[in-house]
Amino acid sequence: MKIAIGADHAGFRLKDELKELMGQWGHQVEDFGCSCGDSVDYPDFAEQVCKQVVAGTADRGILICGTGIGMSIAANKIHGIRCALVHDLFSAKATREHNDTNVLAMGERVIGPGVAQEIVKIWLETEFSHGPRHVNRIAKLSQLEGK
Repeated sequence: MKIAIGADHAGFRLKDELKELMGQWGHQVEDFGCSCGDSVDYPDFAEQVCKQVVAGTADRGILICGTGIGMSIAANKIHGIRCALVHDLFSAKATREHNDTNVLAMGERVIGPGVAQEIVKIWLETEFSHGPRHVNRIAKLSQLEGK
């Protein structure tokens, strides 16, 4: 799977750890920055990653900032993105099965690398259920984008 990943100054350390790990798992990972602790604006990185997902040049995207909140808000402003802010394993699985999320947001200041690794593993391995009620709800979400 091809994964686009990006972070701001508060999430770049976790981004780098996850990027290496996903490469070991056999995924192709493209890093959209940032790569240091100098203050940057998270919407810039969210936009770059999400544009890759929308264009189909990445299968999924992962965004990391201090809390994950800013990244998730920014990502969900982009047409075609369904981003979930996840800090636990149950939500990682549910958001793929029920919501067919294509972008994952996490907060480096909220969770440690071990939990983040497990979240990413579950999120990448879990397929959308294609259940009729979930398909219907995603269609309604798409309609909201057009309003």
